[in-house]
Amino acid sequence: MRIIDRYLLRQFLRTFLICFVSLTGLFIVFDAFANLDEFIRCGKETGGVWLLLGSFYAFQTIAFFDRTAGLITLISAMFTISWMQRHNEMTALQSAGISRIRIVMPLIATAMAITALSAANRELVIPRFREELTKRPQDLIGDKGQELQPRYDNLTDILIGGKWTYHNEKRIKQPRFLLPPELSDYGEELAAADAFYKPPQAGRPGGYLLRGMTEPKGLAKLPSLTSKGETVVITPHDAPDWLKPNECFVKSELTFDQLTGGRAFKEFSSTAQMIAGLHNRSLDYGADIRTKIHYRFVKPLLDITLLFLGLPLVVSRENRNVFIAIGICFGVTTVFFLVEIACQSMGAKSLLDPALAAWAPLIIFVPIAVGLAESMWR
Repeated sequence: MRIIDRYLLRQFLRTFLICFVSLTGLFIVFDAFANLDEFIRCGKETGGVWLLLGSFYAFQTIAFFDRTAGLITLISAMFTISWMQRHNEMTALQSAGISRIRIVMPLIATAMAITALSAANRELVIPRFREELTKRPQDLIGDKGQELQPRYDNLTDILIGGKWTYHNEKRIKQPRFLLPPELSDYGEELAAADAFYKPPQAGRPGGYLLRGMTEPKGLAKLPSLTSKGETVVITPHDAPDWLKPNECFVKSELTFDQLTGGRAFKEFSSTAQMIAGLHNRSLDYGADIRTKIHYRFVKPLLDITLLFLGLPLVVSRENRNVFIAIGICFGVTTVFFLVEIACQSMGAKSLLDPALAAWAPLIIFVPIAVGLAESMWR
């Protein structure tokens, strides 16, 4: 590696770290002060506010890197080149017979490495800490009731609802399960004081254990209910060894996290987990998740395309004003992200095919990036 390559890499990585640390710090300061009361309340329960803050924002920093890596990479590369131009270093190198593309090659290689690191973070690291990342400052320890939006279990056609959910216990308070016609022999709904999610165990399916049954009356003496050849509602009549008289069990492949996690749960899942969700009979992943899956495959290419849109605009300019470079970067990035968001929105609303919605920004911007990159070869 040449001395000039090491010089460029030091300048690029220094700028990248400064930008990332600065943006992360601003995010933490604003978010922490906005939710300070909640952190103090939860800190009293867990043994310390500072420990809680450190733990919470350590996980949030991982997600923040995923969101900003592409943009910060572009800013760092453009700033590095602009700084060289400002001090006539680019002119000196070109006078020595070194082409523009050779000068910026270390930046391109490093940017690709950061893109690969971001993809690995998105697929391997973030899913491991999905539960921590989905927590909100308002419910850090899971003891505060969250409103439950009713959701259908598409395997059994049961509408799962309730008043509140408590993540620390995986509990639904005052659950009300609306039953389909084929399961309504004893009434149209199941109501109880609480429902607890139970994962599959040896000899037992996964689902929700309802305790303190209020509807229907006398369920303990009635046989279990079946639908499509499968037992769905298990009563104490058929399982007296593990169900008490005031309990019943509703079979479901819809986990508690999938029931309550919503958009955040999907965002922090890996591509493999989202694809597996398409085959989960209890879930109904629509066009938005299908678009998201395609987008995951395209995201590294989009980050590289963004780099090749912005970098040539600075490399080929003779103007050495750093602020003009920043303005160009802002304009290019804004247009790029607006098109990207618009395509994803249309894909989520089924206005575009999910695959086309994810690939459309590449179809639009890759020819432009190739045309702009030609100036760097001269």
